[in-house]
Amino acid sequence: MDSSLRRGSLEMVAAMLISGTIGWFVLVSGQPVLEVVFWRCVFGAVTLLVICAAFGFLRAGVISRTAFLLAIASGVAIVGNWLLLFASYSRASIAIGTAVYNVQPFMLVGLAALFLGEKITLAKLTWLSVAFLGMLAIVSAHGVGQGGGEEYLLGIGLALGAAFLYAIAALIIKRLKGTPPHLIALIQVATGVLLLAPWVKLGGLPGEAPALASLLTLGMVHTGLMYVLLYSAIQRLPTALTGALSFIYPIAAILVDWVAFGHRLAPLQWLGVGLILLAAAGMQQGWWFRPARLAVKN
Repeated sequence: MDSSLRRGSLEMVAAMLISGTIGWFVLVSGQPVLEVVFWRCVFGAVTLLVICAAFGFLRAGVISRTAFLLAIASGVAIVGNWLLLFASYSRASIAIGTAVYNVQPFMLVGLAALFLGEKITLAKLTWLSVAFLGMLAIVSAHGVGQGGGEEYLLGIGLALGAAFLYAIAALIIKRLKGTPPHLIALIQVATGVLLLAPWVKLGGLPGEAPALASLLTLGMVHTGLMYVLLYSAIQRLPTALTGALSFIYPIAAILVDWVAFGHRLAPLQWLGVGLILLAAAGMQQGWWFRPARLAVKN
């Protein structure tokens, strides 16, 4: 393995491990979801502003007006994505919310077929069916170990909504090729600050050290640092390896949920999680049954 590939792999692993702890910091902060997302955007914007300035991305001409407006639109979707996903954690658990959230690649496939004219192959339909079976298994568990059934189903619904908004954001970002990704991230979190500011009380930062530390970490580490690691890794790694390493995120989230909060999944939930992750991996890695070619005799 050459040094660039090794560095990219380490960066991707670090980014996914950081992502896997997001739910823990959200719940430990003890703050309303709206305020958690707002302060994540604020601290993330400050961090990314420094990063973009260091890379020279703040000069005129780096981004066109059209790209700027598209980045704002993706920011609206990303902020909505965070709101719904974070709200799902306290209802369905971090593990289940994260697992359900991983159906977003299939939503992106559907949106790309509708708006970009991309074909849906038999392989993609098959993996979509596997993911759907996983969803049925999780829903059928109906809140085993997570509290009330209605709250559990609401948590699943919120995670699905978050996945849909992420797919929309990803579809928009597909049209931003050539725009520095760190600048896109800065515009997204700045959009979040402007959107949520009217709904957050001024001087609303918590006085408790653990809560304040959680919000700072979500903004500076889970937004600023994580974006730098993730985008650097994507630039260095082949797509297949990037997709494979991305599954560290849900696995890490499930382990964090178990260790930190004692949420143990029921067998049916484990089955559902496994089917969703298998389907997402199969689609991203292009796994499919290919008939063996018959040898031609001379």
